[in-house]
Amino acid sequence: MYDRIYNFSAGPATMPELVLEEIRDEMMNYRGSGMCVMEMSHRSQVFQGIADQAEQDLRDLMGIPANYKVLFIQGGATLQFSMIPMNLLHPGRVADYIVTGNWSKKAYKEAKKFGDIRLLASSEDRNFSYIPDVSDLPVSDNADYVYICENETIHGTTYQTLPNTKGHVLVSDQSSMFLSKPCSVADYGMIYAGVQKNVGPAGMVIAILREDLIRSDLDDTLPIYMNYKTHADSGSMYNTPNCWCIYVCGKVFQYLKKLGGLAEMHRLNQEKAAILYEFLDNSKLFHGTVEPQFRSLMNVPFVTGSKELDAEVIAATKAAGFDNLKGHKSVGGLRASIYNAMPKAGVEALVDFLKKFELEHR
Repeated sequence: MYDRIYNFSAGPATMPELVLEEIRDEMMNYRGSGMCVMEMSHRSQVFQGIADQAEQDLRDLMGIPANYKVLFIQGGATLQFSMIPMNLLHPGRVADYIVTGNWSKKAYKEAKKFGDIRLLASSEDRNFSYIPDVSDLPVSDNADYVYICENETIHGTTYQTLPNTKGHVLVSDQSSMFLSKPCSVADYGMIYAGVQKNVGPAGMVIAILREDLIRSDLDDTLPIYMNYKTHADSGSMYNTPNCWCIYVCGKVFQYLKKLGGLAEMHRLNQEKAAILYEFLDNSKLFHGTVEPQFRSLMNVPFVTGSKELDAEVIAATKAAGFDNLKGHKSVGGLRASIYNAMPKAGVEALVDFLKKFELEHR
């Protein structure tokens, strides 16, 4: 019915077709309301029901403890680079950052504007191709939090074990791996994710924040929208939220629950990624750029070793009905983002294409 391609974009990214079809069917008249969700008041009883159900379904999926707030905040993940130190960093104290790629490096650089931010560990020495040993890092005694980007979208690395924070709060950017596998929320003080990579449309971040980290003693000069307490006290409706995004994310949460939850989603993601990594490990032309033990299940960067040939491959993929396989401008090469909604058939089709290309370019 639809002339759709396999979209390997890192974000905004492919969505589950069943979700898109359900949204289509409700577009003109949401459940007898006589209007589209994009048109209705965020103060209406109908939309409040949508938001409440979305939060509850997310809590069910992740097993979020009762002492954690779920916040729907506009601005995407990048806004959190500022909000986190503005809210969590106390005067006279420090924050420790582990830099493992482009996004954690940006977060570290931004946080330095707001206080004493220390570089705890980095993998930049090998072009962010691995995750440093985080089992016994010199965490600052007076650290308010330790910050990580748990899955680096651009460089394709992921943590296999969480850092030993030595009792300090762990803050994690999960944008490109959110809801891709089970997660013990209680291991973190805060989890946040820009939803456009693995959950919904662009324009919103979901922040899961332990209640004791929401402060009442912040300086009055802090912009009110940048204060987590503003969002927590108002149920994420201090101002008009991204209503459409909340609605779509709620659909995805329900889709994942029907699928079998995050354990089943993780199994499927492992299965998909194994197909692509097995090909890369045996290819004479294409090579992955990440050390095997740190490979992401979501973002797979690879190269031929020739910029000219990389460009030829990218052009050929578009002609073959694939899109968004060009690597990020900061690293080049190719990258396949195979998020939750990418079907196994899409990965298999890509591998078949790459095999054929390799045979033709020996």
